[in-house]
Parts: sequence; structure tokens; C-alpha cells
Amino acid sequence: MASGIDLGDSETARLGGDGSSGRAAARQRATAVKHAILGVALAAAAALSSGCVVYEPVPAGYGQASTFDRSWNAAVGAMRDQGVSITQEDRGAGIVRGTRGSINVTGNVRPQADGTVRVQFDTSGATSADPTLIDRITRSYQTRMGR
Repeated sequence: MASGIDLGDSETARLGGDGSSGRAAARQRATAVKHAILGVALAAAAALSSGCVVYEPVPAGYGQASTFDRSWNAAVGAMRDQGVSITQEDRGAGIVRGTRGSINVTGNVRPQADGTVRVQFDTSGATSADPTLIDRITRSYQTRMGR
């Protein structure tokens, strides 16, 4: 060959010999590129499959009702936990009444202007028969509220 450059022959000449080591190097580069592309594809797939969660804002009225419901259910449940037989439940007025033996128990659940809920338990009657009843009801309420 006179003046032209034959890339195949020059690669063979540069590497020396029959060019097999050049083909091996090319295969190694191709494998490395394939692995890099595969790695990028896997990373992209992992990022896309993790997803994205968007929470919509909750209107203020729903939060208060949810708080009241949770407090109401905890108050009624706490009274039942301590053996109080419920005799009246007026959710709209926020009053639950019951008895345990000769002790009358009243629970008041009231929403406050700041969005919180006030819960109060009162006992009347022969409280000396079970002086710790009110404390046990309060502890049951706190437990039910996760406190």
C-alpha cells in the first residue's frame, strides 16, 4: 500500500501481531460501556419506581371533627374500660353518662375555639366506694389517646 492508511492494518500494526489483542480490548471496552449503560438504566428505574406521593391539604373543618371523634371515642371507651355502664350518649352535646355501682360518672367532650378538644370526667354519688375510679378512667382515656 502506497499512500493510503488502512485502519485495519494500522490497528494491527500498532498492537503488533495478528490484531487479536486489539479485538479483545475492543470487546472489553464494549462490555464496560454496556455495564455502564445498564447501571444508569437500573438507577433510573429504581428512581422512577420509588414513586412520589403528594398529600392534598386537608380543609380545617375536617381536622377538628376528626379530633372530636377521636376524643369522644376515647372518652366513651375509657369509661367502659373501667366497668362503667353507659346510660346516655349525646354526641351532639358532647355528654356521656354512666354508672358503676352507686357511682355516677359524666364525661364532657367539648371542642374549643383554638381547635383543641377539652375532655372532663366527673363522679358523684357514693365515690367513697371506689375513690380511684375517676383516676383510672382518666388513665384509660390518656392511654386510648396514645399519651
